[in-house]
Amino acid sequence: MHRFYLPAGTATGDCVALTESDAVHAARVLRVQVGEPVVLLDGVGGECSGVVATVGRRDVTVRIQNRIQHPPRPCPVTLLQAVAKTKAMDGLLQKAVELGVSRVVPLTAAHCVSQPDESGDKRDKWQAIAIEAAKQSGNPWLMRIDDPISPERWIARHDPLELLLIGSLLDPPRTPRAVFDEFRQRHGRNPASVGVVIGPEGDFSEAEYEAFRAAGAHSITLGSLILRVETAVAASVAVVQHELTAVPAA
Repeated sequence: MHRFYLPAGTATGDCVALTESDAVHAARVLRVQVGEPVVLLDGVGGECSGVVATVGRRDVTVRIQNRIQHPPRPCPVTLLQAVAKTKAMDGLLQKAVELGVSRVVPLTAAHCVSQPDESGDKRDKWQAIAIEAAKQSGNPWLMRIDDPISPERWIARHDPLELLLIGSLLDPPRTPRAVFDEFRQRHGRNPASVGVVIGPEGDFSEAEYEAFRAAGAHSITLGSLILRVETAVAASVAVVQHELTAVPAA
């Protein structure tokens, strides 16, 4: 079934129009037909199912038949990702959406090969990738992507993340399970928010690692092998999401 994205608040009424870009894609590429079932996602948990009502060259309308509001995630996961090479960055963003990441903070670390400016062009492109991945995966929550920022500036911003993890090749190995168990023993619950920090292809500098440690980040290992950036993202986020399903011991 085809899925389309409509910004929050626009999928109102019994019959709604797709955005022009989605309408053109639906009509000319997907070749949707009147009566064909489709799903609309609004990025804030709303999901509408319906059927195609009309098809024009640059416009498509959908007759809404059912609406679902998905509950918010109990623990949003933020990915603090050092900007990677174009292909790797695009791929890891797709995986992050599929794994339910709520937000990505692109970090302009010292060893990043790509150093995007703050014009917003890169962020707009990355947000478009997130939208496409949400439609593909059926994720009803649109992953937000911040403007690129240096690790130092992000740390100074004091982002309120209750548990911060950083994938590290320098520190003594500690598993994510050990960090989560420690948190649960101390608080009797899972964290209310989690941040996962992944370095660039050239890894973080020692100074950047030290800055994250000083900010309270817990160093974790993802095994003894060296992982590509996109693999590290998928592995770490999958482990975090699994740990968040654990019930604290009474």
